[in-house]
Amino acid sequence: MQVIDLLRKDIMIMDLQAQEKESVIDEMIKSLETHGVVNDFASFKEAILAREAQTSTGLGDGIAMPHARHQAVKEPTVLFAKSKSGVEFESLDGQPTYLFFMIAVPDGEDDTHLQTLAALSRKLIDPDFVEKLKQVTTPDEVQDLFSEAEADEAEEKEETTESEKNEVAEEEKPFIVAVTACPTGIAHTYMAEDALKQKAAEMNVNIRVETNGSDGAKHKLTDEEIERADAVIIAASKKVEMDRFHGKPLLDRPVSDGISKAEELITKAVKKDAPIYHSSGEGEKAENNTAKTSAGSIWNKIYKDLMNGISHMLPFVVGGGILMAISFLVERFVGDESQIFLFLNGVGGSAFDFLIPIFAGFIAMSIADRPGLMPGVVGGLMAVQSDAGFIGGLVAGFLAGYVIVFLKRAFRGLPKSLDGLKSILFYPVVGLFITGLLMYFIIGPVFSTVNHAMLDFLQNLGTGNAVLLGALLGGMMAIDMGGPFNKAAYAFSIGIFTDTGDGSLMAAVMAGGMVPPLAIALASTFFKNKFTDQERKSGMTNYVMGISFITEGAIPFAAADPLRVIGSSVLGAAIAGGLTQAWNSAIPAPHGGLFVAPLAEHPWFFILSLIIGMVVAGILLGLWKKPVEEK
Repeated sequence: MQVIDLLRKDIMIMDLQAQEKESVIDEMIKSLETHGVVNDFASFKEAILAREAQTSTGLGDGIAMPHARHQAVKEPTVLFAKSKSGVEFESLDGQPTYLFFMIAVPDGEDDTHLQTLAALSRKLIDPDFVEKLKQVTTPDEVQDLFSEAEADEAEEKEETTESEKNEVAEEEKPFIVAVTACPTGIAHTYMAEDALKQKAAEMNVNIRVETNGSDGAKHKLTDEEIERADAVIIAASKKVEMDRFHGKPLLDRPVSDGISKAEELITKAVKKDAPIYHSSGEGEKAENNTAKTSAGSIWNKIYKDLMNGISHMLPFVVGGGILMAISFLVERFVGDESQIFLFLNGVGGSAFDFLIPIFAGFIAMSIADRPGLMPGVVGGLMAVQSDAGFIGGLVAGFLAGYVIVFLKRAFRGLPKSLDGLKSILFYPVVGLFITGLLMYFIIGPVFSTVNHAMLDFLQNLGTGNAVLLGALLGGMMAIDMGGPFNKAAYAFSIGIFTDTGDGSLMAAVMAGGMVPPLAIALASTFFKNKFTDQERKSGMTNYVMGISFITEGAIPFAAADPLRVIGSSVLGAAIAGGLTQAWNSAIPAPHGGLFVAPLAEHPWFFILSLIIGMVVAGILLGLWKKPVEEK
């Protein structure tokens, strides 16, 4: 089967009308539905958007490949669409997208179609082919172009095979290995593979690439190849088998970097400019070059582990917190004896009971893999029971994770016949015993004291100090817009919220996180000469993202003009955060933005704080930016 067998002419859209990302997706799915490829518009769209939430399929160079495998798809199909004006599609290079390939694959589809789709992905790496594709005007021209490319590819493959027979191994060349994988394993996996291979060929570097697609691992790396390799590149946005790379310099990056930063990755790999990977496996392997592990890589590991805990905790925070907030609103009208109040408050409270155990468990799992989960969850529960709070849970997660890491090393010398008992008996029992012992006698009591001291300090803050704390937290939300500072401020406020039920600091961080996108939207509306036409269109979407408390909407603008955007946003966010504390506003929900404002204490003061911060930041940004010239 060839690409043109899936690339149907009758469903192509040669003049896409949509101007925004979601509208593009809607228009393409509508064509699939109209022509009988998809039988459930809503559920297939949900699958497409879920994939976009993991990593944007805007690949750069004007191309996007939204894709999903779903039961609503009746037959494997590729829909080609072309936009004349270009669409902001959250592309990797930040540029407009003109060419779209929507890939629809039935659930449980066989390998033949997946390999065909992989072939499509590989063609779009070729800049000459893409340039020709941008010039086509009819569906027939699209199919002719793909037919010609496939014929050329078959001829090249024959020539390559013949030359490989006569090729003598060039031992003097650098040799690296790589693994590519994306969450769905349909497009990005193979595009990253080809990008790395092409760039390696240009740089005179030998490379072997293993792909972890939806049809499983292909071209699997052998032990001999891994042993011979100078370094390893992992370009993956999902978990891959890592223990085999113990002792090798290893770069661990998202799959998108494999596509857009192939040269950088290969250069670093050849120079061995990468931390040495140490697995949790049982084999006796040398741990040389550990001194090369930089403080930055250690911090990145800690941050990754912490974010794993926070990301798994957030659904409990948001779901439980909003239901509890709604229950308080219901209480105002029907009292605390009504069944609806008791139901909402009970369900929300039940979700909140899991926050710290889940947080600790997934920190530990990030550190020590699955054996760390159980002692981490129990350690988190013990932190709750001992009043050690959110900080105690954080410590419990790291403690449990590294206890299991220690046990894995300690049990390396056991006979091979006992390997099967390690995960099912030794790690759970001994890991839980050590974690529980330390939590019960040391961590719990110590951090209970710390937690109570911190809460007493916060509760006894004067108005002036409370305003300063609110301004600090609000400003932190805007410094890196979803990065470590932002997450630290949010996690701190969540910790206070879960320990005391006081949503004052939640109001500060929510207002602070809403200011950057709203300020950009405001500035792009009233200072039109300071923004390009594309930026003004993107700025409008920031109104929605801002009121929804999605700070990340400001990131593309911050990346393009960091000093002005971040500087004005931090000032406005700090003002908004401080004002929420000055006016004693509190929000009993951890997310939701303006949609949960009615649940706040003094809701109008919260909204006024937000408006003041947004206007200050928006005007400052508008005055500070220089006028642009449209090209």
